Amino acid sequence: MAVQKLKDNVYFVGAIHWDRPIFDELVELPKGTSYNSYLIKASEKTVLLDTVDPEKTYELMRNLDILGIDKLDYVVAHHAEQDHSGSIPAVLERFPEAKVVTNAKCKGFLMDLMPIDEEKFIVVKDGDVLDLGDMHLRFIFTPWVHWPETMISHLEEKKMLFTCDFFGSHIATSRVFGPKDEMLIYEGAKHYYAEIMMPFRTHIKKHIAKIEELGFDMICPSHGSVHKNPQFIIDAYKDWVSDRLDNEVLIPYISMHGSTKKMVEYLGDALMEKGIDVKLFNISEVPLGEVAMALVNDATVVFATPFVLAGAHPSIASLAYLANALRPKAKFASVIASYGWGGKAVDHILGMLGNLKVDVIDPVLVKGEPKEDDYKALDKLAEEIYEKHKSIGITG
Repeated sequence: MAVQKLKDNVYFVGAIHWDRPIFDELVELPKGTSYNSYLIKASEKTVLLDTVDPEKTYELMRNLDILGIDKLDYVVAHHAEQDHSGSIPAVLERFPEAKVVTNAKCKGFLMDLMPIDEEKFIVVKDGDVLDLGDMHLRFIFTPWVHWPETMISHLEEKKMLFTCDFFGSHIATSRVFGPKDEMLIYEGAKHYYAEIMMPFRTHIKKHIAKIEELGFDMICPSHGSVHKNPQFIIDAYKDWVSDRLDNEVLIPYISMHGSTKKMVEYLGDALMEKGIDVKLFNISEVPLGEVAMALVNDATVVFATPFVLAGAHPSIASLAYLANALRPKAKFASVIASYGWGGKAVDHILGMLGNLKVDVIDPVLVKGEPKEDDYKALDKLAEEIYEKHKSIGITG
């Protein structure tokens, strides 16, 4: 990506990865991603804030050349993961006088992950300020957003927050401030939150309260759009990490011979008749990111599976594992399942949800094709879900 000026003497110097298909071999990237690196040219010091994935080192170096950078004083590492730190060795080779500024925990991680000599580091504490001459960079520790060493920095005179993964999104765009349609920014950020940040929502609540005390009018994350309207993304995060739930049921399913699908569609209709919104996801066709986004605010999740070798279908079992790792704030869960000769698919699924603080509603099991009594059981499940939603005040 070309160099882009954010404010006087502050520049975007990162890279766009237009066609990266997957992140961490897990997170699908339907819109690509970016690695956001920023340069501050202050009166006395020049600072690079984070670097880029090693695959894009050449773009970072080209951007520094475009700006005529022949001396670099500091490289700030907010987070040790290689999509942000992976080009630090190349930067230090190019600018041997530069020092890596980070916290003690991040220093340890960086030394584990790449060849950086210990004497190259300057270790800062929470609240420390780096004097750049006519600007000052304050460091604020934000652990578990999303690693234990993560921190952000505040360029006080420019009222800019550099937040690394916090408030980020996986989106490739030539517009450094994002698409004109703000909802595209919202969707990208929610996708990112759902798959990466959601397990840490308790920590995020505290960090939002902490940073709101700072004066800023721009948020610069390490992936995706820079936020010129920071309140927009902060309000979105406040909603996602709050206890607010939607009157909606997520039903991820897979069906081998059609029986489970019939159950899913019937239950979906029964819930809609009671004024409850539903999302039905055939996970053989829908990206996991879409399911994760639905988990952010849905009150109930019903896993629907056929039995395979006496257990849940591996795709549904994998999703249950992922949901457990993401720790959504859902209050209720259940299972509907179809089987031929028996097994323990229900126990299999429910046994994988230990991190979810949910009330389990009695599952519905059907042998073969659903019959009249089975549809009555699904009606009863819909009624029980309605009553549960009513009990927490989210029905219409």
